[in-house]
Amino acid sequence: MSLSPSLQPIESGFAEQPGVQWQAVCSRQDLVSHSGVVVWHDGAQVALIYLPDAAQQTLYAIDNHDPQSGANVIGRGLVGCIKDELVIASPLYKQHFRLADGTCLEYPEQRLRTWPARLRGDVVEIGVR
Repeated sequence: MSLSPSLQPIESGFAEQPGVQWQAVCSRQDLVSHSGVVVWHDGAQVALIYLPDAAQQTLYAIDNHDPQSGANVIGRGLVGCIKDELVIASPLYKQHFRLADGTCLEYPEQRLRTWPARLRGDVVEIGVR
């Protein structure tokens, strides 16, 4: 998929970062508001969490693999807010992971990988470092 160089990101917490190459993974129409969809990226299942009414960042990319259960289910979790932190709860054991950095609130030694993500027009892109 090729993108026009003049196409600017319209929503992003990661507009330009040195050393990050962006890869198109799906379209905006594939996203589900306030929920997760899963794509294959960089050798892993990645849950894309789309929050169109969020004040700052509207798109998050977080590992779909739940370290406690070993199942790929994070994208099916409930999105919420705990102490002003956006989180997603694992649907199996209900532990909460911060969307910003993947840290588990209940078990800080557990952490999910995160990737930079952005919307560029109607294209969803995930960054590779």
